Amino acid sequence: MKKVTIYTDGACSGNPGPGGWGAILMCDGGQKEISGATKDTTNNIMEITAVLEALKLLKFKCEVEVYSDSAYVVNSFKQGWLEKWQKNNWKTASKEPVKNRELWEELYELTQKHQVEFIKVKGHSDNEFNNRCDFLATTAIKKL
Repeated sequence: MKKVTIYTDGACSGNPGPGGWGAILMCDGGQKEISGATKDTTNNIMEITAVLEALKLLKFKCEVEVYSDSAYVVNSFKQGWLEKWQKNNWKTASKEPVKNRELWEELYELTQKHQVEFIKVKGHSDNEFNNRCDFLATTAIKKL
């Protein structure tokens, strides 16, 4: 099984407001950068979208490490929030509807096609790939 490393980041200029996302996929010494933007969105939507768009590019089952500075994304998988939401008919612990449900459902489906591990990285620190994803995301916003 191919090993793929993915770094992702989302950004918003105002929250909600114009938002962008960026991702870097690395496999077998190669590297691909992708990014995009939306006029009216939230930071959390952009964080999820970055992971979604990166996973969509994988053509066959892979062993994937996803690095994100989003506790929202990482903890949804690592702390089992996503499974709890599904079991509770997409309600949070406080019985509120889960925000961004459609994105979470799509992301969950994609993660089931691969062996995915989510890893939290510190944002805006000395991680060159996280910093590059932040640059891709903020640059995408400027192109709107």
